[in-house]
Amino acid sequence: MGVAASALWGWLWPGDREYKLLLVGLDNAGKTTTLYQLQLGEVVRTQPTVGSNVETVRHRNLTFEVWDLGGQAAMRPSWATYFKATDAVFLVVDSTDRGRLQLARAEAERLLRSDDLRGAVLLVLANKQDLADAMGPAELCDALGLHAIKSHDWHIQACSAKTGAGLNEGMGWVAARVGKQKPPPPGTGPAGTAGRGGAAAAAGSGAVG
Repeated sequence: MGVAASALWGWLWPGDREYKLLLVGLDNAGKTTTLYQLQLGEVVRTQPTVGSNVETVRHRNLTFEVWDLGGQAAMRPSWATYFKATDAVFLVVDSTDRGRLQLARAEAERLLRSDDLRGAVLLVLANKQDLADAMGPAELCDALGLHAIKSHDWHIQACSAKTGAGLNEGMGWVAARVGKQKPPPPGTGPAGTAGRGGAAAAAGSGAVG
């Protein structure tokens, strides 16, 4: 009886559940710096991620399990093994790396085709805005083809993982969306999850921030 009541409570009040968030992007985009800025509010000396890092991040009344996935070419095919049960994807983009924008776009398009990410929202972090030669969100939006995305809610946020600027706003956008989602009611199977994905896919909205 107690277990059933606890499960029902978690369904009715989704703020009590933990949300899964993936940090993806090319190598040197600033993913690990973003992770620890979100968790600790400070810059941590980092090394290129081999495999993944995972930390718990609190934002408002929500708890996120944040996975930072290695961005090297050899690591990117393994991203798909982390996709299941993901609520939000952060695509971290180096706003100064004009030479690899098409590669970043190709990786974004590939991951958004995954059925395991159906229903996940996409936040594009236009990182390194503290640098003079950084492209702005509108230019990056065009280069990444974000307006063509109809299958997921998306938003692009100017930010600097080094200073923390813009990260709180990006997390706020994600929290506002996943906080409205409810997990499948206790006792339901895959149909409940698919229904949630279908609703998000139908929205297909996007914004530049």
